[in-house]
Amino acid sequence: MTIPNSVTNIGASAFYNCRGLTSLTIGNSVTSIGNNAFQNCTGLTSLTIPSSATSIGDMAFSGCSGLTSVTIPNSVASIGEYAFAYCTGLANVTIGNNVSSFGKLAFAHCTGLTSVTIPSSVTSIGASAFTGCTGLTSVTIPDNVTSIGSSAFYNCTGLTSITIPSSVTSIGNSAFGGLRSLTATIQTDKIATNSSSNWGTIFSSNTGLKVIFSSNVTSIGERAFYDFAGLTSITIPNSVTSIGGWAFAYCTGLTSVTIPSSVTSIGSSAFEGCTGLTSVRFQGSSTNLSTGLFPGDLRAKYFASGIGLYTRPNGSSETWTKQ
Repeated sequence: MTIPNSVTNIGASAFYNCRGLTSLTIGNSVTSIGNNAFQNCTGLTSLTIPSSATSIGDMAFSGCSGLTSVTIPNSVASIGEYAFAYCTGLANVTIGNNVSSFGKLAFAHCTGLTSVTIPSSVTSIGASAFTGCTGLTSVTIPDNVTSIGSSAFYNCTGLTSITIPSSVTSIGNSAFGGLRSLTATIQTDKIATNSSSNWGTIFSSNTGLKVIFSSNVTSIGERAFYDFAGLTSITIPNSVTSIGGWAFAYCTGLTSVTIPSSVTSIGSSAFEGCTGLTSVRFQGSSTNLSTGLFPGDLRAKYFASGIGLYTRPNGSSETWTKQ
């Protein structure tokens, strides 16, 4: 089907549930595609969106399970909620460089989607925007993004690495939840952490999580990963000068940690209850280490013997030995 150039907008639900529609070319005078315009057009396999279009409405192409590829032109500034949700056959999507935000669940449950590059024009990724995209193995978040909504990439079980840029100031709960063996590079230290909201809630239900803080991070906040058993590895760069209280307390999956020489302050109970922790390397000298900082007698042993590697035979042992 070809929508002629005389048409300037496609109304809400205009072709809703037209399951026999297989191809669609939209005329180059159309500026808006309405809500639910092509929802559940399950036979649609080919789609051309013209460069005249500026907006794609809520659920505009939701449920178009036969759609395999979509190019969103540079003219489009906004993608509505659920716009391409449940397009399970969608394997490739190109997003134009004028889009500033994705609505919630914009590409949710597009299980065939394997990679996505978010353009530098985007500043906000909506809640659950890519949730349930189980085939997604690669995603690039640009430096201009300031907020990532709750569950934005929840249950994207194919993702093995993610970089969170320094521009990000807000991340919703479970934004990267439900993942397996993820390596997360964190370039921002602007995320406020507390007893109810921290990196642990952002990565909720992860197993085998490895976190690398990049060299522009200068502090790790209080309760950053408090009580997060899924954390198995943490890399702290030489740029970090302070680690907040309870930052890694009760991270029972953590087995080793290196404290760089740049760290001059570690808050109370930062590693308390880390029952899996059996190896700690101190690369510098610090006298500002709060009580209850580590399990067992490690704090006392460090004050007595200084820089070096300390180990204990198992998580139940209270006795640490300098190697």
